[in-house]
Amino acid sequence: MTYNSKFRHILNELRHHAPFTALSACIAIALLHIYTRVILANNGQMAEFAWRWFHIFHPVHIFLSAVATTAMFYRHEKKLFKAIIIGLAGSLVICAISDVFFPFLGGIIFGIELNFHLCLIKHSEVILPFAVFGIFLGLILSWKTYGRIQTIFPHSLHVLISTMATMLYLAAFGLTMPHIAGIFLIVFLGVIIPCCSSDIALPLLFNKNIDI
Repeated sequence: MTYNSKFRHILNELRHHAPFTALSACIAIALLHIYTRVILANNGQMAEFAWRWFHIFHPVHIFLSAVATTAMFYRHEKKLFKAIIIGLAGSLVICAISDVFFPFLGGIIFGIELNFHLCLIKHSEVILPFAVFGIFLGLILSWKTYGRIQTIFPHSLHVLISTMATMLYLAAFGLTMPHIAGIFLIVFLGVIIPCCSSDIALPLLFNKNIDI
């Protein structure tokens, strides 16, 4: 498999996943907008609300990323150890980039003062089991299902949860509503690029025998 063929196959996978990615992102943004208006209208406890829910959505995001990344890789190359490594890298590293590093750096660029909070370091006993179980489920899905169905649905849920986690991080660690244009750009870049990289590009780039 040449790099040109691999690149074309990655673009083809991205093309098939793009509508689900866009739909998932739109749903997440709409849901958080509703939640934000309800919380602010009732008691103004947005930061506390976002803090609690970020620590739910972030581990779930890691779980879904591990499922999608592992399933995508193992669907094309049945190497267990390599699939586990790709699943860990795609979930633990790239999810942290999506949910924490992108919002934090975006906040600096747009003048939003955020605190830096890396759950992988501070709550590793919570985060790691989600990644491990996600890898296990991704391997099972690769054996029991066929075609893109084993990756499209985990990827769609992954994007949905990732959008929520990114926005909740912004809300929990310094978000204020006047920055809405900057928030949209941070969320878009912080979700679309890392999620598609972890679920699609990463497992296919390291795959030696993509079956086209």
